[in-house]
Amino acid sequence: MNLRAPVTLLDVAQRAGVSVATASRVLNGGDRVPRPELQERVKAAADELGYTPNAQAQALAKSSTNVVGILVHDIEDPYFAAIANGVMRAADERNLLVMMASTFRDSDREIAYLSSLRAQRARAAVMIGSRRTDSESLARTATEVETFLNSGAGLALVSQSGMPAHTVEPDNRSGSADLARELVGLGWRKFAVLGGPETLATARDRRDGFVAGLAEAGLQPVAVVAGDFTRDGGYAAAEQLLDRQADVDCVFAVNDVMAVGAMSALRARGVDVPGRLGVAGFDDIATLRDVWPGLTTVRLPLEQMGRRALELAIEGGDATTETFKAEVVLRESTARG
Repeated sequence: MNLRAPVTLLDVAQRAGVSVATASRVLNGGDRVPRPELQERVKAAADELGYTPNAQAQALAKSSTNVVGILVHDIEDPYFAAIANGVMRAADERNLLVMMASTFRDSDREIAYLSSLRAQRARAAVMIGSRRTDSESLARTATEVETFLNSGAGLALVSQSGMPAHTVEPDNRSGSADLARELVGLGWRKFAVLGGPETLATARDRRDGFVAGLAEAGLQPVAVVAGDFTRDGGYAAAEQLLDRQADVDCVFAVNDVMAVGAMSALRARGVDVPGRLGVAGFDDIATLRDVWPGLTTVRLPLEQMGRRALELAIEGGDATTETFKAEVVLRESTARG
């Protein structure tokens, strides 16, 4: 005798052409209601398939707390801190309680924290990080993301595209390409790139965008030096560059904290900026106000990105990606005499 397998929520979601999270919100309830047309599609699919909602899932979907989780790669990094601040301000306006954890770029820790938030019935979470390239860890993270959404909670990610959830993405490639064009326009010609670790797609995108911008002018980098995505990483990469005695006149670091570290290394070696070498970064973090010479960089609306991520996580619905444009900011570190 053939027994027909029970119809699952995934079956309904696939028939309706929506995410499992959206199907759950329609059939199990919760405080984030999908658009009317989506509700109709899901209910029609459930009727066609003979799906029976799970009573326990319905109860859980309606029992989420007012807690919002923030998972950030490194809260000491001003880039991540600024985005997290935007999330917290938006949460405060909605009377939501924020729980924050630093994952230190450890995917296992990130997965464990997200699982813990799910167990605590958090209403939503925002994951802030630099996109990785390790396919195995990405697959495990994606599985936990789907499980989190299936619980009825909301989720949005910042700078971590490729996940089945709302994503806020900075336009890294275009921003660094624009920077390259501006620097070439100022007269710089011999470039070195402090490129960050290969495992971080954010660092790679910024490096590749800058190289593409140079290529438009018929140029290519004289040197590309990898380093940690930190101030100390920038310091060490700049020292390597100087030790090579590379014939360069301008250095681009793929984030501001690396650029600040590089400027410190150059200062320690007696290299004048911008007289001997120009230096540029990416992000326009707040601490640049105290850096001299003022650092040329690419500005991202970091707090606005965090605020929007929280809004998307609370709104729910099918996964979307919103890209925030970057803007070149020229300062004294690349001024030509």
